[in-house]
Amino acid sequence: MRPPVSHHHPDGGASRRPFRPVSHHHPDGGASRRPFRLLIVEDEKRLALSLARGLTAEGYAVDVVHDGREGLDRATTEPYDLVILDIMLPGLNGYRVCAALRAAGHEVPILMLTAKDGEYDEAEGLDTGADDYLTKPFSYVVLVARVKALLRRRRAAGASPVHVHGDLKVDTAARRVWLGDDETELTAKEFSVLEHLVLRAGEVVSKADILEHVWDFAYEGDPNIVEVYVSALRRKLRADLIRTVRGAGYRLETAP
Repeated sequence: MRPPVSHHHPDGGASRRPFRPVSHHHPDGGASRRPFRLLIVEDEKRLALSLARGLTAEGYAVDVVHDGREGLDRATTEPYDLVILDIMLPGLNGYRVCAALRAAGHEVPILMLTAKDGEYDEAEGLDTGADDYLTKPFSYVVLVARVKALLRRRRAAGASPVHVHGDLKVDTAARRVWLGDDETELTAKEFSVLEHLVLRAGEVVSKADILEHVWDFAYEGDPNIVEVYVSALRRKLRADLIRTVRGAGYRLETAP
């Protein structure tokens, strides 16, 4: 398979032409579907082009812009499935772009990138309506995993934000959980772990996968933290709801 070809202006920047996918493969489904369209808004041109080449090779259709105002214009006028948005941008910063998109009613998933670090910055990014957040430098493999997770969540939410499994009901939009007729209060992390299992109900989800999608990729604490949260969910919901598959991970049971 030939590597994807990038299009450059004479000054070295990316052109407005989209990166074309190298095949008609759909990363999360059948080959007959159109490829997901991604918009990268990143002023570090080498990083933006590198990400675009990699994501194009994954089968996505990718556009790249390097300015916040142009990014906002593209995201409001064209149908993207996901936006990868840097925070430190010329024109408009990523926080303002994200807030403007949400204020205009656009629900496209937004993955924010920043060279900053710290809980305050992450909270500010998420408060403006971002769906996920990565701090530079980040692993490309982790970025791809986050992209796929956000697209899966979008597809699931597009069908219905309410997931029912027996007597368990999870509303991923309102972030509320019921067992039978009783609503159960969960912490933010407990809900995120449950949501990840719900979106892949019936599948075995590894501990590493849960860590990667619920905690920051740079988390260096005890990986057994996943067991702590699974145990908490079992106590608050029902012990047999989440099954441990020895040596493989966890599975949300889907029996009626």
